[in-house]
Amino acid sequence: MIDTERQFTLLIVDDEKQNRLLLTELFQDEYKIIQAKSGMQALERAQTHTPDLILLDVLMPELDGMTVLRELKRNDATRQIPVIFITALNSPSEEEWGLLLGAADYITKPFHPSIVRVRVHNHLQIAHQRRLLEQIAALDGLTGIPNRRRFDEALAQEWSRCQRSGQPLSLIIADVDHFKRYNDTQGHAAGDRVLQEVAAVLRHSARRPGDLVARYGGEEFVLLLPETSPQQARQLAEDVRQRVVARHIAHPTSPSAPCITLSLGGITTIPGGNELTPDFFEGADDALYQAKAQGRNRWCWAPAT
Repeated sequence: MIDTERQFTLLIVDDEKQNRLLLTELFQDEYKIIQAKSGMQALERAQTHTPDLILLDVLMPELDGMTVLRELKRNDATRQIPVIFITALNSPSEEEWGLLLGAADYITKPFHPSIVRVRVHNHLQIAHQRRLLEQIAALDGLTGIPNRRRFDEALAQEWSRCQRSGQPLSLIIADVDHFKRYNDTQGHAAGDRVLQEVAAVLRHSARRPGDLVARYGGEEFVLLLPETSPQQARQLAEDVRQRVVARHIAHPTSPSAPCITLSLGGITTIPGGNELTPDFFEGADDALYQAKAQGRNRWCWAPAT
């Protein structure tokens, strides 16, 4: 689902309490406000809350605004957050340096509240539009679920996260049985509807916040299941198989069943090392091949790794 309406979050960073209160009063009726009174606190709260925009003072003790901006840009989780400097430094060279470091805007004190409000609004709209474009680029146009690009990103992220936590990571690859025959006899429009039906089943089966369902390509889908044991993942694979059969989508030319069915292959591992290994996906793919070789409309699981 594309997030089209949400309350924006501003992180206001200034070591002087009066300045923080002034900016908070200016925006608190429109946006969710988070405050930070130091550069270190700003980095911690940017990492934790991922605000939509940061209003950052330049002159602060310990970590000044320029240093904070450099650190934000070095972190994958925060580098895309736009930053507006609000500062008493008003020389062209200071402004140029801030913009070269990656600041979205530079506002000098004393500022006019209405001008600051308009600039903040404009930068939030730009950030919102960029986020929508990123979400659209990560979706499959036919089924509306994430595409292979988004799956590849999520797999790398979840591998690293489960590696740090020592939790299991499960993967299921699902393939629509004899889909080419269906397309050839029923037509591509009907085939498209089948893919949409299967995507809906998968989406409603894997509903935990961390689960990801994606169309990998053609009639192949993937389910990425962080912190999911082999027993839980196998049960989900069987639930998905049964739910697709229960749709009773006629497939007159299938040698496996009179209706649309799925073959599924899965794997579970506790990630070791820092790098994602191709063996993980290949293990699930090999299990899918076994499910097909054994007659389809079933699931197989790769040996524990």
